[in-house]
Amino acid sequence: MSFDYTVNQECPETKARVGEFTTPHGRIKTPIFMPVGTKATVKTMSPEELKEVGSEIILSNTYHLYLRPGHELIEEAGGLHQFMNWDRPILTDSGGFQVYSLSDSNEITEEGVTFQSHLDGSKHFIDPEKAIGIQNSLGADIIMAFDECAPYPAEKEYVEKAVARTTRWLERSIEAHARDDQALFGIMQGGMHRDLREKSAEEITEFNLPGYAIGGLSVGESTEKMLEVLDYAPELLPEDKPRYLMGVGTPIDLFEGIMRGVDMFDCVFPTRVARNGAVFTSGGRITVRNATYKKDFTPLDHECDCYVCNNYSRAYIRHLIKRNEILGLRLTTYHNLHFMLDIIHNIREAIKEGCFLEYREQFYNQYGVEK
Repeated sequence: MSFDYTVNQECPETKARVGEFTTPHGRIKTPIFMPVGTKATVKTMSPEELKEVGSEIILSNTYHLYLRPGHELIEEAGGLHQFMNWDRPILTDSGGFQVYSLSDSNEITEEGVTFQSHLDGSKHFIDPEKAIGIQNSLGADIIMAFDECAPYPAEKEYVEKAVARTTRWLERSIEAHARDDQALFGIMQGGMHRDLREKSAEEITEFNLPGYAIGGLSVGESTEKMLEVLDYAPELLPEDKPRYLMGVGTPIDLFEGIMRGVDMFDCVFPTRVARNGAVFTSGGRITVRNATYKKDFTPLDHECDCYVCNNYSRAYIRHLIKRNEILGLRLTTYHNLHFMLDIIHNIREAIKEGCFLEYREQFYNQYGVEK
């Protein structure tokens, strides 16, 4: 399988670009936002609804699927696409970030990581070979190398060792990868240190993989720190390969990342805040469960044409959420994902038409962003 990436248009004033990436389950238009289906489901959403809001690709999590229901069972079901009834592209992460973030007692060695399950406390061991083997069983279109994500803050000496280990683990991941219908992406690490980012990029791009990710951001640093790294990190990766910013994805993150050369995003933020009653609107984020919306019979967003805004009021959705009705969370999630994917569509069109910066300015003014 040839995983071709084509850049179709670039924004001359910024590093933003429009492209397409070929996978066995269809072509992905970039820039793209990937809804997160951690446990083989995007919470509260059916596959049909995901298609309605414009999802071209979704992300699932290796760590969680390894623990339950198990990658062997999913492989027996015919792979993740068949198991969850999703016939479009899927990306699985390696599980490395969850191993580090969800376990209070893990041990990282050159061989791999020993960790405790957050479900029952049982001990497990994952190394690059096992992480890739699990992902080969799951059968996603894009899979991620096993890496070491250094925490923030961390001493530079520690981050430097994590970069070196990430490169060695990438080599082992490549050797373990057994399917040519899955694109293996490498991951750049390096924390907030430009010299380490440059070193990591130089080392991982020597392997000429179908795509590369920027890891180790949105791990506790300020937005300003993250943007400092993004000012140079995407350009350290090949121009002819998709660049994936892992775990980052608010509406503003999309604009800021894309104008710096990022092509792919994923984040739980839009769906997580939706389950807490917060929704994105063209005029900024609101918390619809608040009392101020009790008698507000207008849509969530007057400028949105999604199913939710065409059929339900803020007052009704607030009522559902306050009464703990599942439909309320389904409606806020549906709207937020539609909002994110509509932004992505509009950004692609703006880049094609040569007016990306104008669209960004217009969006920020309405959304209430201080520039």
